[in-house]
Amino acid sequence: MKNFFNKIKSYISAHKKLSVFILIIILLFGYWGYKKITNTSGETRYVLSTVTKGTIISSVAGTGQVSASNQIDLKPTVSGAITYIGVKPGDQVLAGEHLFSLDNKDAQKTVRDAEANLQSAQISLAKLQEPADKVSLLQYQNAIAQAQENKKNQDLAVKNAYSNYLNNGLQVIPTNTTGSNINFTAPTITGTYTGNTEGNYYISIHGSGGNAYFAVSGIENTTGLMTTGAAIPLGTLGLYIQFPNNYTSSGINQLTIQIPNKQSNSYGSSYNSYQSALQNQQQVNIDSDRTIVSNTESLNKLQAGADSLDIQSSQLNITQKENALADAKQTLSDYYITAPFSGIIASVPVEVGEDASSGTILGTIITSKKIATVSLNEVDVAKIALGQKVTLTFDAIPDLTISGKVVEIDSVGTVAQGVVSYNVKISFDANNDSVKPGMSVSAEIITNVVQDVLTVPNSAIKNQGNISYVEMFDTPLPVPVAGVQGSPSKILPIQQEVTIGISDTTSTQIISGLKEGDQIVTKTITGTATTTAAAPSIFGAATGSRGGAAGGAGATRALRGN
Repeated sequence: MKNFFNKIKSYISAHKKLSVFILIIILLFGYWGYKKITNTSGETRYVLSTVTKGTIISSVAGTGQVSASNQIDLKPTVSGAITYIGVKPGDQVLAGEHLFSLDNKDAQKTVRDAEANLQSAQISLAKLQEPADKVSLLQYQNAIAQAQENKKNQDLAVKNAYSNYLNNGLQVIPTNTTGSNINFTAPTITGTYTGNTEGNYYISIHGSGGNAYFAVSGIENTTGLMTTGAAIPLGTLGLYIQFPNNYTSSGINQLTIQIPNKQSNSYGSSYNSYQSALQNQQQVNIDSDRTIVSNTESLNKLQAGADSLDIQSSQLNITQKENALADAKQTLSDYYITAPFSGIIASVPVEVGEDASSGTILGTIITSKKIATVSLNEVDVAKIALGQKVTLTFDAIPDLTISGKVVEIDSVGTVAQGVVSYNVKISFDANNDSVKPGMSVSAEIITNVVQDVLTVPNSAIKNQGNISYVEMFDTPLPVPVAGVQGSPSKILPIQQEVTIGISDTTSTQIISGLKEGDQIVTKTITGTATTTAAAPSIFGAATGSRGGAAGGAGATRALRGN
C-alpha cells in the first residue's frame, strides 16, 4: 500500500499540469451534480404561512408640519341647545377641563334605556341558568296527572251511563211454551254490575228456582237457550248475564231477557245519555292527550336544563346590550365639551340657550404647546374622529417618536387641482425641545384596534370580484428544504372563500372561513423552462448540451365556495 501511494505521489510530481486538470474536472462534475440535485427552476413552489391570533391596528397616515403655537376652535360633534358655559375670554384652562354643555336629555334617556335593556338581558341569562323551579315542575306534573285522571273519570262515566242504560232497559219476561199456566215466579234483576279483567260487566239474576229454562231475545238479534249457571253475552253490548245455578236448563217454562224499544221514555233517555257520554269521552281523550304530550315535553326540557345554544344566544344578547350602552355613554359624553389641552380661552362667541351644531364655534383656545397639522384626502378623513390616538415621527429626528391625539378636523375641505384635502390638527402628549416649529412631521392616526383575532399576511388575501379568498391545500405541505424557498406541490391549491375585517401594513383580520393553525399560501413561485449546459468531457471537449425539464406551469381556477 505504501509503495502504491509513493507511485501516485511520483506520478503527480511528474505530471503536475495533468493533475490540476483532472482536479478541475472533478470539481466541475461535483458542482454540476449539486446544481442538478438542487435545481428547482422546473417546479411550482408555494411559500406558506399559518393562521394565527393577534392584534391588528388600523391606521391612516398623513404628513404635515409642526407649529410653535396654535389656536383651536372648540366645536361640538352633536347638536343641541347650549345649557352651560363655564369659561370666559382670558380664563386659563387645563386639559380635560369641562368648558361647555349641550342639552342632553335625549342622550340621557338613551343611556337609561340601554342600562335597562342590559339588566333585562342579564336577568334572562340568570333565569336560563337557574336549576329547575320546583313549583314549575309540580305544575307540569299536576297537569299531566289531572289529564290522566280526566281520562279515567270520563271512562268511568261512560261505563256508568252504559250500566244505567242496560239496567233501565232489561226486562225478565216469564212464559209457558205449552200455553198452560206459568208455574213459577220470574226472578228479578238486581242491577249489580261487576267489572271483569276485560272491562265488561255482569248482570246477576236473583230469584227462586223452578222447572224453567232461559232464552235471550230482543238484544241485538241474539236468541238462544242458556244452561244453568252460564254467563252469556248480551249481543255486542259488552254486558254479560250470570244465570243462577238453581234453575234448570229445560222445562215448559221460559225466562226471556228483553230490551224494549230504544225510543221508549225511560230507556230512550238512558240510551241518549250513554251516547252523549261516548261523544264526550272522545273529546276528553283528545284534549287530555294533547295536555299530556305538551306538559311532558315542557317537563323534560325543564328537568334537562337550558340548551347550550340558548345560553350562547343569551350571552350574545348581553354583549350587544353592553355595546349599545357603551355607544350611548360615548354619545352622552359628546354633549360635554372639554379642553383638548391646557391653554387660554381667547373668545366665547355664544350664550346659554343658543342652538349649536357641529359647525358652531363655542370658543377658541390658544396654547404655546406644539401642534402638528397634517393634510388628509376625503377618503382617509372620513375615518378620523376627535380624540383618536396618533403616533408622530420626524424626518429631522429619526429616533424620536411622540404620541398625541386628534383635537380638530376641518369641516370644509380645500380643493386644489381637483383634489379635496382636509387639515387635521394633532396635539402632542409631551413637549420635546428637539422638535422645532416648521419641522416636517409624519402622523399615523389609529382608527381601529382589534385584539385576539385571526390574522393572515396581507399577501395571502386574493380577490375575485366582490369575493375574497385564500389558497390552501387539503393536506398540509412539508417544511421547505433548507436554502430553498417554498414547498413544491404537483396538486393545485384550493381557493377558500373568507370574510375579512380590518387590516394594517402587514396583516388582515379573518372574520370567517378559516381557523387558527390553518396552512395558507402567501406566495406562488412558478417554474420556467431552463436549459442546463452539459458537463465538460474528461477528454477535453464538451459532449454537447442536455435539455432541462420544463418547469411546472401555474394554473388559474375558478373560486370554489365553502
